Amino acid sequence: MPSRLAGLITLGEQNLLDLAIARNKTRSEIFPPTSPVAEQMNELFVSPKREGLWFRLRLLQVFVEAVGKGLEQPVPSEKADGDFSDAKQRLEVLLKQTPASELLEMNFTELAQLARCTTRHLSRIFHELVGMSFRDKRAELRLARARELLANSDSKVVDVALESGYKSLSLFNLMFARRYGTSPGKWRQKNGQPKKMLPVNLQRTRGFKINLG
Repeated sequence: MPSRLAGLITLGEQNLLDLAIARNKTRSEIFPPTSPVAEQMNELFVSPKREGLWFRLRLLQVFVEAVGKGLEQPVPSEKADGDFSDAKQRLEVLLKQTPASELLEMNFTELAQLARCTTRHLSRIFHELVGMSFRDKRAELRLARARELLANSDSKVVDVALESGYKSLSLFNLMFARRYGTSPGKWRQKNGQPKKMLPVNLQRTRGFKINLG
């Protein structure tokens, strides 16, 4: 269940695992007792430390060593242009089905693996489909996410920057001002939703008396 590895593997790696499982639903592999994988598993299960973070990380390491090579998708050669005939169509489907939040977590190499083409070819077809580079698109999505948070939440500007993928508040302020012509704080003052005033409970205030002396 690749979803259980969330936080330990990237979204692109999780998608690759899902694709591998879909392709090889009935595939099984037996490791002989003398294989490194079998020996490591035996050491783990005779160890007194069979719980906790250390044990889970060692299991993940053995898992990667056992199946990692089989999950790698060969990248076609640049000379084999015919292999790229459907890459544009695959990319178009991926972009339609992938939420912006997931695309922000994906790097360019992972996207190339999912589209089954080289990064060089992906750069060309991505620009053809989107009208900008992958880097510029990610920057646009980050700023759109920041704008949504500024308008609809009470999060501090620094928290908005972090949630939008910026590790530096100064860089976030610079990029936001360059794109929208104003600072995030001033943009929120102008475009953010006004805070709702709580209705006064008249029943509780009835009979209240102020003594002015």
